[in-house]
Amino acid sequence: MRHASVLTPLALALSFALLVPACSQQGGESQPTAATAAPSAEEIKAESERLNTWFDTKYEEQLQFSPIQLTFLGRKELNDQIDDMSEAGFRKQLAWLEASVKEMESSFDYNKLDPETRLSWDLWKHQYESAREGVPFLLHAYPFDQMSGIQNLVPTFLINFHKVDDEKDYLAYVSRLEKVPVLFDQLLERTRASSALDIRPPKFAWEGVIDQSKKVVSGAPFDGGKPSALWADAQAKADALAKDGKVSAGRAAELKELARKALLESVAPAYAKVIAFAEEELPKSLENATGVGTTHPDGMKYYEYQLKQNTTTAMTAEEIHQLGLSEVARLRGELETLQKKIGVEGDLQAFFTHVLNDPDRVFPNTDAGRQAYIDAATADIENIKQQLPNYFGLLPKADLVVKRVEAFREQDGAAQHYYPGTPDGSRPGIYYAHLSDMNAMPKTELEVIAYHEGLPGHHMQISIAQELTGIPQFRTQYNTTAYAEGWGLYAEWLAKEMPGTYKDDYSEYGRLMSEMWRAIRLVVDTGLHAKGWTEQQAIDYFRANSSVPDAAIKSEVQRYLVNPGQATAYKIGMIKIQQLRRKAETELGDRFDIRGFHDAVLGGGAMPLDLLERRVDAWIAEKKAA
Repeated sequence: MRHASVLTPLALALSFALLVPACSQQGGESQPTAATAAPSAEEIKAESERLNTWFDTKYEEQLQFSPIQLTFLGRKELNDQIDDMSEAGFRKQLAWLEASVKEMESSFDYNKLDPETRLSWDLWKHQYESAREGVPFLLHAYPFDQMSGIQNLVPTFLINFHKVDDEKDYLAYVSRLEKVPVLFDQLLERTRASSALDIRPPKFAWEGVIDQSKKVVSGAPFDGGKPSALWADAQAKADALAKDGKVSAGRAAELKELARKALLESVAPAYAKVIAFAEEELPKSLENATGVGTTHPDGMKYYEYQLKQNTTTAMTAEEIHQLGLSEVARLRGELETLQKKIGVEGDLQAFFTHVLNDPDRVFPNTDAGRQAYIDAATADIENIKQQLPNYFGLLPKADLVVKRVEAFREQDGAAQHYYPGTPDGSRPGIYYAHLSDMNAMPKTELEVIAYHEGLPGHHMQISIAQELTGIPQFRTQYNTTAYAEGWGLYAEWLAKEMPGTYKDDYSEYGRLMSEMWRAIRLVVDTGLHAKGWTEQQAIDYFRANSSVPDAAIKSEVQRYLVNPGQATAYKIGMIKIQQLRRKAETELGDRFDIRGFHDAVLGGGAMPLDLLERRVDAWIAEKKAA
């Protein structure tokens, strides 16, 4: 149940500047004044088509800001470039977004749009408003941390997503290696400015950055060890070109030499700078850290902004904290009922200890045990694949594979996560598992994580969004955390309705514990960032209410400390989707169709929760009218 957020690429590439394609406003509040006469159906169709064409043109312009995003989408334009992550680069994008919103408002009439196109208008505008609201907090985010720092993005991206089909692609790969120093310098400049304001991540974050950075530049050609991950990849890509007859063996050797030179002359010095800066920061950084509300200037305002971004609601930190406490109490009751059923004596802690100490609870800490984990997760996903047509009208084209996280970024007990496939389905989605310590990967949780990250969770939701037709292209890549993670958690609960899932009491225990985990997050995230809890206090609260292994608890609390507010999105999103389903079931009675409901939720791409409610309400009204 250690799930990372969906690593939506544009959010990843730009989050260092807080320009994420997520929306935090309330929808539909800024329509132009109403026209005097109701527009005709023909006028509505014409204006909607005209605006949708404009959206696609603008999205293409927007994509030119992010060569990284283009590559994630499986496209090769600008594949020798990387994004400008300087503050000037951020402000340039913000100015472009602002101009696009002004152009939209002056060129189109909101009142002549169909409901779906109005929703697109609201999303496009909110994308800008979200970014604009983040301007005061430009120096509050951490470009380098132990979770999703840029030091990890570079090798992950080049190894897994930069496709090499010919010599030109390989030369583009080398060009990107050569640009790493510029990228790191831009982010180090911002990090130095933050440090001057006493804004810095906790000590553990810098320790993680140092460790991961050293792993990236360890091994050949950097030293005498086995080939580093990047060098092994660069060689494999050149060898594949030679094997496929795209280049001669001699040319492949020359290409490898170019990559080797770039690794030694560009990548190694760039990582050395990051390591040196991190080592300078270590003594200034907090050991038993607390949250941004205490440690940052204007920290509470920053946290309120983060909560609004991540939940897409106006809920306060106190409201979220109280919701968490009530959900923890409810789930403790469900776990106590299950404990009686299984027949374990004592209190809930005794039940947790019983599960933790059961040797059958984990796979062996060997390569065979790791493979067994991947095989079991794959089998659970295959079972869900057979059930999907009974629950969904829209089905993903892209396949899904389960993989172990690469060694340079693997961490004991760290969050499983998902990387999307390409919109055309040519590259599958990847569900990544951290398998370095199998004791932190209990069998009780294997199923529920596979459902969250894979099917019917993130792979379902993101693939369907990417493959949607009939809406503007930008919406197929839009991301809001409450929607995406709310769906992932709803998917864990939904899977229980499907045949062949949670077959024994211990897998049901895993499901309940996974939901408990997210309820605890509401309490702990707000505790850390709004109430001044320390890392240790947060760990203690986790231990008191869950059987999660200590390595995983520590990893999770440290994740919340470097990414304030993100962990609150899961439960808030799930509860909203469950509420919308209950509303639809109540209002439609016998006419309620589970496939239609899920298609209404997934069929418009990610969106803020208020706009999702508007969409589901429209579906309910349509079903009633029919």
